[in-house]
Amino acid sequence: MTAQAMTPRAFDKRSALAFIVAFGIVSLFADMAYEGMRSSTGPFLAQLGASGTAVGIIAGAGELFGYLLRLVSARIVERTRLYWPITLAGYAIQMAAVPLLAFAGNWWMAALLIVLERTGKAVRNPAANTMKSKAGEQIGQGWAFGLHEALDQFGALAGPLIASLVLARHGGYREAFLWLGIPAAITVLSVILLSLRFGYAGTVAAAPKDMSGTLSKAFWWYAGAAALVGFGFADYPLIAFHYEKANTVSDAVIPVFYAVAMGASGVGSLVFGRWFDARGLIVLVPGLIISAAVAPLVFFGGFTLALIGTLLWGVSLGVHDAIMTAAISQMVPEHGRARAFATFSAIYGIAWFAGSALMGVFYDVSLASLVTISVAAELIALVPLWTAIRLLRES
Repeated sequence: MTAQAMTPRAFDKRSALAFIVAFGIVSLFADMAYEGMRSSTGPFLAQLGASGTAVGIIAGAGELFGYLLRLVSARIVERTRLYWPITLAGYAIQMAAVPLLAFAGNWWMAALLIVLERTGKAVRNPAANTMKSKAGEQIGQGWAFGLHEALDQFGALAGPLIASLVLARHGGYREAFLWLGIPAAITVLSVILLSLRFGYAGTVAAAPKDMSGTLSKAFWWYAGAAALVGFGFADYPLIAFHYEKANTVSDAVIPVFYAVAMGASGVGSLVFGRWFDARGLIVLVPGLIISAAVAPLVFFGGFTLALIGTLLWGVSLGVHDAIMTAAISQMVPEHGRARAFATFSAIYGIAWFAGSALMGVFYDVSLASLVTISVAAELIALVPLWTAIRLLRES
């Protein structure tokens, strides 16, 4: 038997699980780097002189640009079918931004690097998610994305703890960003090794020229629900900014709160991932109710309520990241998933930007209005979500 004949060409259950775990380890180191960075960007921007409005706009703009860029990345990956090279390029760009933030001399330079980090994620996301969804066909989409997200978030837990330790010992954000360059370098190396081991994961059927029937009515209603969720979901840089300004949580503990949230996110993604495979999209209903409780706790509460709110924020994030992607994998055929992921992300990103910018403005004007907008958006999202569920059941 030749070496070529011995090389697997498609996933089975065992190799699919191995791929998801291996990709989860890549994401563990990646999240250790960039979530460690993101846990401190709010206070770092404040130190550089940024206002609450600026922090909200920067956080939202980074997400918006990243989500819109996925539309371009998805088109390129569908046409070229270079799933692994595009994934590798995205990781390289994203990881480079982390240690470079240590050299930002003012808040607008820091803002550019924050957007660059989101750019790298945008480049890799449609291709990487499509490959993971191929493995999910063998072991269940909810379990595949939930397990990957759990490993991902354990890295996201460790990163802020590293930042907090460096802050406690050295007292500077720049030193923290430099230390986070170590897991960033490991990420790039590990994704290269993953592409060599599972090269066939990037073999995806060519998309037909006519994609008009790929996205169903249920998908669009579902995307509308996600847009409302993104609009009302406060980004952590603004939450961390509030913790510092209101003196609710000390600077050294803010990254610890973020680490706790990432741990909760990992647990939430595992639980809701399994639940999704058993019950379907209905599991997002309690997820949205949890999301609605976040803003009152983090913006109105003292230390204890802020901690509870941060935990719920983490659970909500895990549900969004794992279940929302897994649901698209069930709604859309393999050849159209890159574009579906990108379209969904663009809608979500536009809404997230609008919500983040508006919350940043209201933070400087009326905290009560900020909380009202957040809660209302999360609860109104139940309407299009229920419509999507009904359409899926009918089909």
